[in-house]
Amino acid sequence: MNRGTNNIFVIGFMGAGKTTAGRLLAKKLNLKFCDLDETVEKELGMTINEIFSRHGEDFFRDEESKMLRSVAQRERQVVSTGGGVVLREENWEAMRGAGIVVYLRASAEVLYNRVKNKTMRPLLQVENPFENVQELLSRRILLYEKADLIVDTENLSPQDVALEIAERIGESNLVNKRS
Repeated sequence: MNRGTNNIFVIGFMGAGKTTAGRLLAKKLNLKFCDLDETVEKELGMTINEIFSRHGEDFFRDEESKMLRSVAQRERQVVSTGGGVVLREENWEAMRGAGIVVYLRASAEVLYNRVKNKTMRPLLQVENPFENVQELLSRRILLYEKADLIVDTENLSPQDVALEIAERIGESNLVNKRS
């Protein structure tokens, strides 16, 4: 599974726990943590919602890909990606070329219940957000499942998700590599 590098890219749909579990995993493995959405927001000086409303999803995806390529050049980090990062093959190439890809899986019902009260999710700002979650997840699920590891998060705490990822990756793949 180790591709000769020491990054972990955490992918999954919104609400899967990528940022929370990713932070915990980085701390556990003594790695840096990077939230790709936060990086895009900082770079552009706008929230994801603002980027979507002012410039559209395609513009956001372009910026996301650009930031991912930049972030992937760093070492010894856990990168929490946005839920749509899997839509572009160039993003897969960047992630696979720089580390291990871990998919945090949950059902549409669980994911929706985790995010339904969050107003900062542009893809939920539609007439029927649950149907949108179901539709988007069904379109992306085969892409997510291309990951090196799949961790079911439905019945796990974020701490347990981080622990399972660390155990399944095998800490020695990462922790023994010092920059």
